[in-house]
This record gives sequence, C-alpha cells and structure tokens, in this order.
Amino acid sequence: MEFCLSSSSRSITRFGNLVILIAFLISLMCFKSTDAYDALDPNGNITIKWDIISWTPDGYNAVVTIYNFQKYRHIQAPGWQLGWTWAKKEVIWSATGGQATEQGDCSRFKGNIPHCCKRDPTIVDLLPGTPYNQQTANCCKGGVISSWVQDPQKAVSSFQLGVGQAGTSNKTVRLPKNFTLQAPGPGYTCGPAKKGKPSKFPTPDGRRVTQALMTWNVTCTYSQFLAQKTPTCCVSLSSFYNDTIVNCPTCACGCKNNITKPGTCVEPDSPFLASALVSSGKNDNNPLVRCTEHMCPIRVHWHIKTNYKEYWRVKLTIQNFNYRMNYSQWNLVVQHPNFDNLTQIFSFNYEPLVSYGSINDTAMFWGIKFYNDLLMQGGPFGNVQSEIIFQKDKSRFTFEKGWAFPRRVYFNGDNCVMPPPDAYPYLPNASAHSALTLLHSLTAVLVSLILLYSHTL
Repeated sequence: MEFCLSSSSRSITRFGNLVILIAFLISLMCFKSTDAYDALDPNGNITIKWDIISWTPDGYNAVVTIYNFQKYRHIQAPGWQLGWTWAKKEVIWSATGGQATEQGDCSRFKGNIPHCCKRDPTIVDLLPGTPYNQQTANCCKGGVISSWVQDPQKAVSSFQLGVGQAGTSNKTVRLPKNFTLQAPGPGYTCGPAKKGKPSKFPTPDGRRVTQALMTWNVTCTYSQFLAQKTPTCCVSLSSFYNDTIVNCPTCACGCKNNITKPGTCVEPDSPFLASALVSSGKNDNNPLVRCTEHMCPIRVHWHIKTNYKEYWRVKLTIQNFNYRMNYSQWNLVVQHPNFDNLTQIFSFNYEPLVSYGSINDTAMFWGIKFYNDLLMQGGPFGNVQSEIIFQKDKSRFTFEKGWAFPRRVYFNGDNCVMPPPDAYPYLPNASAHSALTLLHSLTAVLVSLILLYSHTL
C-alpha cells in the first residue's frame, strides 16, 4: 500500500509538471513582442499606400506613397529603400520619381525592355536635381524624409510605377508580399498589405475629386533593438554647484578595442585620421568614432548653469564624435518634469510632446534651418548647443537627489544611455549634512562606550 501511494504521488507530480510545461508553451505562442512599442509615440509608424490610378493592357499604373507618421524619428541619408515580392510574375515597365536598384533578368523580352524584371525589386528615391520629366510629387529628396513634428510637408515621399503582367481588374490583381523597409539600415518590420478604401485626389483648384481604382496599405514599425544592437548615444551631466563632471558610462556604446580590432576608433590628433577618412570611401556608413571611454558617436551634455530666484537655466550640448557622418535634420527628445514651465529656449526649435493626456514632461528639439540643422561630423565644429530657461514651481522644484537632471534622452529616436543615478552631481550642503550626521552618530557611539566603561569600573 505504501508503494502504491508513492507511485500515485509521482504520477500526479509528473502530470502537474506536464500541465505547467504546456501552459508555458502556450504562453510563448500567444506572446506578442512589444520591442517596437514607443511609449512617447504609441501611434508612430511608417505607412506605405499603394494606389492604382489607371489600367493598362497588361497591368496598371500606380502611385506609391511613403508617409512618416512618427513624431520624432526621421529617415536620414542615404535614404529609404523599399522592397517587396511580387505575387505573380509582374514586371515594372516604367518608374518615375524613383528607380529599381537592379534591372534583373529581362532576357525573355524582345524589343521593349522593362525597367525591372526581378521577382523581389527594391526601389530607391531619386536624387535632388533630377530632370523635371522624371520627377513626380514628393520625390527626389535622396530618400530623406522628415519626422512628422519637424516638417509634416516633408514627411512624405512618393514615386510612380507602370506594372505589367499583373492583371487588369480588381479581381485579377494580386497584392505584393513580404514588404521590407530599410531606412537606411534595418529596424523596421512591415506587416502584410491590406486593401483599404480607395484614396481620393482633389484637383489643385479644389473643384473636383478623382479616386483611385484600388488601394492597399502597409504599416511598418520601428524597433531600436533591430536597428542597432548597441546604443548610439549617451548622456553626461554637470552643474554649477559641483565641480564633478559625470561622464557617459564606460563602454556605453562599446569598448575601445584597437588591439584586436584596429580601426574601431581614432585619436583626434592621430596622423592616421586623414588617411582613414580617405580610405573609408564615400559610401561607407560604418562609424569611425573618436577614441573615448564611452565610444558613442553622439554625446548629449546637460549642464545646470545658473540658479535665479524665480528661474533656473540649463545649457544643452550635442557633440558628434563620428568622423564619417553629418547628422542632417537631427532631433533631440528629453523628458523632465519642469518642461511644463519652460520659459525660453535659444538656438533650437522646440515642440512639446504630450503623450499622456495633459502631462507635459517631454520636449522635442531640432535645429534651425540653414543655421544648425546639420550636425557636422567629428571635429572642432561637430557640436550644436542651446540654453533653456525654466520657471520654478516652488511646490516641487529642487536641486536635491538629481531632480534637475533629465529622466530620459533620445537622439534621432534612439534611447541614449544615462549615467547611474548615484553618480549624479550632489549638492555641497547635502554632503555637509551627511558628514554632520555621521559625526553625530560617531559621537553618540563614543558617549555610549564611555558610559558603558564607567559602569563596569
């Protein structure tokens, strides 16, 4: 009987473990990744709209438009690349405002040769200065697209395609599959194409509206982890009330490793810097950064500059340590609880990002056009800076416990590495208070020991 009970207990235990294992596997199957979710821009995405505007003898003419609905993440040089896989044996007869990167094998065609015969074409934007007869609306910017807050009118890019061997009606056309978006590197994941309501196009005079024959949409979302396994920026801190400068965390974006991996960084006064830049080539987008302890291409410095009776002042500096790259149309997003009382800012454009109802604790900054909207590559001119004046809210303002420093900082949409909170510059009176407290404690212990010793005599 004792053996039977023991065997039964083991069976129940095994069954319970099996149930737990099955539940765990089901939870993994049902789990949805949230690495592309952005709390500051929960609805931000890039939407690709494909509008068929006319039928042709063996296909159709379409307008493909890329909308950047992200508040503060833009597409910088060398621009976007849009790819997909055809559902059948379609070809691209013509392209306006964009071009396929490869023609593919068009040997089966005699006479009139298509623009692209690849089953999985990749389209890029044309460059500025393209002849007028090859342009279309919102094209020819080299694939650079502004973020929605910085410039909504430039947050759009489009091109036209003449597609053949595709079917000539809504019932015979098949939607392309496997959309990909490089902007300019990885980071975006695109969902399947979905049919939507036909787009409408008003005429310039506003008196007539035409309609697409067929429309489908593709939504692409961004993940910093997919774009870059390591961070690309870091934050350093300083203040007027403490001589300590809190540098970026060591190895925030990687570690110096010129011994096993030569050329990963370069000293600014190195004679090899010029030769390294020349040998890199114009199309080399791999960063060549200044040798630092943090090894980040971008450093953001927050300095508490002045304390007034009713106001306080901050100096904000962005420095480029990348010798191979200019950051055009850069932007900076900072979280701090005092942004609801921002009084004045110099040298930068500013827009509040209110993502949580009426809570205004997030600010977006970007350069002024033709003045500092281009963050030059590493060197003496590789920085931009501004100063910010905040009005004090006496109910919560303090310099204690790091309150005056930012909570989070983003450069070009990527989260920057912050120093650990215990390393923030501290107030001198806080240090004196701590020393005084320690002195009182030691005095109390000493008195107790004297009293204890006197009682033992």
